[in-house]
Amino acid sequence: MTDRLAHPAPPNAPAAPVSVTSRATPTPRPARAHTPTDDDARDLALITAHKAGDPTALTELLTKYQDRLFAVCLRMIGNQDHAADLLQDAMVRIIAGIHTFNANSKLSTWMIRIAMNACLTELRRRKLRKHASLDAPSGGEWGEWGARGTIGSGLSDPEEHSPLQSVVMEDDRRRLFRALSGLDPEQRAILILRDAQGLDYRRIAEVLDIPEGTVKSRLFRSRFALRQELERLEAQPDESSGATE
Repeated sequence: MTDRLAHPAPPNAPAAPVSVTSRATPTPRPARAHTPTDDDARDLALITAHKAGDPTALTELLTKYQDRLFAVCLRMIGNQDHAADLLQDAMVRIIAGIHTFNANSKLSTWMIRIAMNACLTELRRRKLRKHASLDAPSGGEWGEWGARGTIGSGLSDPEEHSPLQSVVMEDDRRRLFRALSGLDPEQRAILILRDAQGLDYRRIAEVLDIPEGTVKSRLFRSRFALRQELERLEAQPDESSGATE
């Protein structure tokens, strides 16, 4: 200290460099890379073949995923004919945009995003936020909503049950669908992606174009809203059952 006071730096001397390590702007973390599987590799090979002019490659891809995309549309819309129309819209967009797909995400995630966007656009256009169609699928179509006693299980595949169990479960499935139809489209979407399609938070974030950290809180709010809607329906008389004494 004494030396520095006795021999100050000349007025024109360059300033000593200042360390800024403690206040440096952190480098943004790169997005989590998608780890390809053998199935992903097959999809990419088909896309490459399509771009090279193979007339069968795109058909194979569309056939592979059409049932899954239809299930997304059906659960979102609740009407088989409308779901088929939206599937066709989604397929047209997929065909038009397949050359833009990159391997940063799964092809199925990219396709589901296109189908989900088609559904959300249609629901908003028809202003069905609170007045969604209750034209529930009948017969075998309801089999897509198996019921095992929880909200999530009501959106999964069915198992074989006794006739009495089947009747009870049919009623549960119908009530669940009516409750889903009473939710906002965005709430319905995240429940279907998680509980029916089984997507993880990262893929849901990609489909809905929201931060991954938002997925968990939105999912919690959506399940709470569905539970409230189910309780409201349970307090009402069952319209599907008549007086059959």
